[in-house]
Amino acid sequence: MGCVETGGVGDSPSTQKTDSAYGRARRSIDAAHAADPALGSDGRPAELVYADRMEAWIVRLDAGASELLRLAARCQHLERWSLPRGSFPMDKVGYLTWRKTLYTRQAERARGLLLAAGVAENEAAEVATWVSKTGLKSNPGTQALEDAACLVFLENEISGFAAQHADYPREKFVEILRKTWRKMSPAATSAALALDLPPAIAQLVRDAVGPE
Repeated sequence: MGCVETGGVGDSPSTQKTDSAYGRARRSIDAAHAADPALGSDGRPAELVYADRMEAWIVRLDAGASELLRLAARCQHLERWSLPRGSFPMDKVGYLTWRKTLYTRQAERARGLLLAAGVAENEAAEVATWVSKTGLKSNPGTQALEDAACLVFLENEISGFAAQHADYPREKFVEILRKTWRKMSPAATSAALALDLPPAIAQLVRDAVGPE
């Protein structure tokens, strides 16, 4: 993925200190997630569940993913619950403004938590770049997070999304999936095609990825 690699046995004291900083950063990130008032089906804070799913997909797509990238994955929705969609106008402009504000806010919060934990400034800045969605398709870390987010959506959220938006015409769902598909790397689309989706959702995916 072109990311910073974590060290192993026999690392220098400075590397060991960085590894410890990664651990402190992980605890700080998860403590922030734990404040989410929404709960998942297992009773845990919803954003903590989401962070676990994001990191799991990062590792499934790249078993050698760096600790820094794994930490960034856990920041994908960092304190998203604190800036609800309803705090912006419920139109397209409002949605785009909300999303841009979220990306900036989450990136800066992630950077701050990593710095406070002792992570190197250049690494914290790199995580902020990935979380802010900067360089999609050109920055490997940004693309890795986008791949994981799309796969979490397809595997865990799309059925609920469809139920929530039952008023949408079929064509709109297909277009949403097409847009999702365009954001993903070839490795991620291959993983998506291997998902065990409900039949109706699987058909929507087939319609989306087929000839337009």
